[in-house]
Amino acid sequence: MPIKRIVDTACMIEPRDKVRRVTYFAPKTGSNDITERTVSVKFAVLQFFSWPGKRVPLEAVYQRAFDRVDVMERSGYDAVWLAEHHFSTYSVCPSIHMMGTHIAARTERLRIGTAVSLTPFYHPLRLAEEVALLDVLSGGRVNWGAGRGFDPTEYRTFGVDFAESYPRFREGVDIVLEAWKNERLSYDGQFHQYENVEVLPKPVQQPHPPVWLAATSPTAVEWCAQHGFTILMDPHATHADIATKRALYQSELEQAGHSIEGREIPMARNIAVANTDAEALEIARRGAQFMFGNYLPKGVGSAAPDAEKRIDMSAIGGRADDETVDRYANETVIWGSPEKVYDDLQDLAETLPLEYLMCAPLSQGSFEVFTEKVLPKFL
Repeated sequence: MPIKRIVDTACMIEPRDKVRRVTYFAPKTGSNDITERTVSVKFAVLQFFSWPGKRVPLEAVYQRAFDRVDVMERSGYDAVWLAEHHFSTYSVCPSIHMMGTHIAARTERLRIGTAVSLTPFYHPLRLAEEVALLDVLSGGRVNWGAGRGFDPTEYRTFGVDFAESYPRFREGVDIVLEAWKNERLSYDGQFHQYENVEVLPKPVQQPHPPVWLAATSPTAVEWCAQHGFTILMDPHATHADIATKRALYQSELEQAGHSIEGREIPMARNIAVANTDAEALEIARRGAQFMFGNYLPKGVGSAAPDAEKRIDMSAIGGRADDETVDRYANETVIWGSPEKVYDDLQDLAETLPLEYLMCAPLSQGSFEVFTEKVLPKFL
């Protein structure tokens, strides 16, 4: 019997502290015997605040997100991860810490992730204060995700030299962590110097909230692994690239003397779910077209500030052609009927591996169908 069929017919789910334990049976390597394997999976939502065409009042975009959070609070998701973007209708949420405070006030269980705090655009002490305050107000429910971003419009408008993005990002993360861990902070860095500063408040979670760093390029993955940081994996890389970088991360982590055990590595994947595969594929294609028209094409070509992070979109102008859209949908989006999506998730759990899925629904319907017809199979 193929592994795929075994997974479908012999799957047993046992919830434990919001961790979905998917127990299935598979042949031992080089043997016809059947052995039990257990995969732990958490589910979360990567929440964008997209405003396509400004067709509805922006308040309606926010309210729909809040309604979604209310559903997440009672339906078994681990966290909502808030996406920070600036100067684009791709996602109108310039302050994820302020947004997180509002969500904290309307929830009790759901964890609140930042995906990500765009560290080079903040004064690092202000960033330490804001995230710590969110942790206090939420009762210790913050997952801190930090990243440097790559949108040239954001860097240009904020007046930050992209050539300094890596050192500013890394120094900013270092300062935030030191500010949280120490009663007073003295720091002598390349961009920031402080002497005996008391940074308040301190987070509820000690010594600090759990930390993830966004790592898209192989260079970033290697650096995070070598320094013992856990990573967030982005929604625009292909499934194959995600698997390659996940393997690279584990290899570099272990070579540096760090263990992979106990680490949750959220993998952000765009999802399109509908009653039929054809409907879901159309949602995936429309989502790809919107992203190409509003976000992904920025900096395409030799002028891109970070060519490593780009999908191959050399043929794209203002919008993608059909071939590129189809390639993006098939290689980066989890799409299909509930049955197909469930099967695809089982495959990803086996092959990547997949411990933590950060769903980025490409439509409200996708979120609803996933929550009603896919998620319960893992609970």
